[in-house]
Amino acid sequence: ELQVVTILLVLLICGAGIAGNAMVVLVVLRTKHMVTPTNCYLVSLAVADLIVLLAAGLPNISEVVASWVYGYAGCLCITYLQYLGINISAWSIAAFTVERYIAICHAIKAQLLCTVSRAKRIIASLWLFTSLYCLMWFFLVDTTQVTFSDGAQVICGYRVSRSLYMPIYFLDFAVFYVIPLGLATVLYGLIARILFLSPLPGTPQHSFLASMHQGSSLKLSGRGARGALSSRKQVTKMLAVVVALFAVLWLPYRALVVVNSFVDPPYLNTWFLLFCRLCIYLNSAINPIIYNLMSQKFRAAFRKLYKCQEKSAEHPAPSSTPVYYSAVKDCSHDSSE
Repeated sequence: ELQVVTILLVLLICGAGIAGNAMVVLVVLRTKHMVTPTNCYLVSLAVADLIVLLAAGLPNISEVVASWVYGYAGCLCITYLQYLGINISAWSIAAFTVERYIAICHAIKAQLLCTVSRAKRIIASLWLFTSLYCLMWFFLVDTTQVTFSDGAQVICGYRVSRSLYMPIYFLDFAVFYVIPLGLATVLYGLIARILFLSPLPGTPQHSFLASMHQGSSLKLSGRGARGALSSRKQVTKMLAVVVALFAVLWLPYRALVVVNSFVDPPYLNTWFLLFCRLCIYLNSAINPIIYNLMSQKFRAAFRKLYKCQEKSAEHPAPSSTPVYYSAVKDCSHDSSE
């Protein structure tokens, strides 16, 4: 039963997650207006999630069906990639949270700080730091052979005593879970106070334009300010959901690691371990679904990737932007798609 459930659920979650995260990377790289600082961090998160699904999810199938089949080098490299993807995803979330805070709460500074080039440098620094940090796993894991009455099984596991790993796990727990979530909680609280409890974000722009224009120009500027505010709220809600899901879906595994650091023997119920693993895989797979549900731009870009806009090519409009969104509207009501 464990093998059947593991194979079905892991294939379903990892298959959907690999396809979804690959689409996120493609739509951002292929669509010029999608290359924004926030989306750069989402691409970093998508690549990290792809690594988790490929290095942790798929090998779990062969591991539960038979023994470890990837050898000593595979044990080292796969373990390294697992922790690399996990840790990068945590700090990619923290990075786009800080970017959203600066963009919304410090709009003047954001013009200098929230740029695509700066986002790329920050992402490169995060990947470099985490890649070096995770090198320690090359020295902490090894393959061992366990002999049973009906045969032998090769396992990729700890090289030394379990107690020596406690400082590493607690460091990971603090640096790649508690600190990013604590930072996100505080910053999203400040963002919510600005966006949802105060009319300040639209006020400076509105008052400035009011001093420059009169009549219909004032009405247009007011609509533009309201549209920009609505767009910021939509993006912030989407990213807040991503952070909340990260917190909830990683909690079972993180809690299990903390508990097992103090109990002997450790709690290793196979079904609960499967549940913890599936939560991790689901966290890496669900983000593209959130983008599609909560972001109009991502939804339109995903549909464009599927060539839906070809059906409306027979009815061109004078402007490129209306054609883009009218195509999305036509496809969304077509039951054949």
